Amino acid sequence: MDFILKRKLKFYTKEVFKFLNLITLATVVILGIVMLKYKPIYEVKFEGKEVGYVDNKEEFERVVTAQVQNYKSKNVYEVTIPEEPEYTLKLVSKEQETNGEEIVIAMQKDMIITYQYFDIYINKEKIDAVDTLEQAEEIVTDLKQKNENLDIEIQKHDTQNEMEIQTNTVEVAKAKAYEKLNLLQKEKEKEEKTIVNGIKLAVLPVQGTITSRYGVSSRIRSSDHTGLDIATAKGTPIKAVASGKVISAQYTGSYGNLVKIEHGNGVQTWYAHTSTMNVTAGQTVQAGDIIATVGSTGNSTGPHLHLEIRINGEHVNPQKYMYN
Repeated sequence: MDFILKRKLKFYTKEVFKFLNLITLATVVILGIVMLKYKPIYEVKFEGKEVGYVDNKEEFERVVTAQVQNYKSKNVYEVTIPEEPEYTLKLVSKEQETNGEEIVIAMQKDMIITYQYFDIYINKEKIDAVDTLEQAEEIVTDLKQKNENLDIEIQKHDTQNEMEIQTNTVEVAKAKAYEKLNLLQKEKEKEEKTIVNGIKLAVLPVQGTITSRYGVSSRIRSSDHTGLDIATAKGTPIKAVASGKVISAQYTGSYGNLVKIEHGNGVQTWYAHTSTMNVTAGQTVQAGDIIATVGSTGNSTGPHLHLEIRINGEHVNPQKYMYN
């Protein structure tokens, strides 16, 4: 009995192996036929839409990283895409072509690019803009070496509008900054010239034509000129050049109608030959207040303002401080 069972088991085992071999052969044949007509390939979807096929997913992802996510161009700070591409492995006809380059171009069109540039400000005024922080810092360092007290700052700007960016080279930006620096220096020097013994002369008393300068001699005077004559129409308002106290407002010999103002620190201003006097002794005035009107009183050959500046009683040249 055992012998018969063993023979049957051996027989069926052989039959099973034959069947398995047939299955394996059939599978190989079928796969061979399939591989003759089809190939495995990755379908790529982007933003839910099929955009093409690629052979090698890993290689294509490296291309996407290099040409999309790490996209490099002038002023580009950051690049993002709406969503990552999706990959599905499929068997497709061998005639199906891949289009990795086209897929990358399609993704580049949907890139969200953030650009960055840097404005340079001096005294809160924009001077120029450059592409990088390193360029801006180079300019700031250079300017600080020329003037360490300069109020200069860098402002970073992020934008997705490329047309907004209006930058220049470091050389051009430096030239503009130097121009501003020179202008500030001239303004500072001009500002300093208007300060008399610590008193700022903030306002010109009148606008007009200088007809006689300080220190000149004339047949109508017994001594050299002690002030500055500015000719203008009779009745023109005369303004106080600085705040102070009126110490005199009266007719004074050859000066005619004369207004004197004490400004402090020993500084006085005198306004002579006036037609009218609009202030009185003891009155406090502010810079720009109208104190008199132009006339031709006293020793005068025509309507003008005779302006004197005195420091501790000594007259000085008004053109050191105004009408330069």
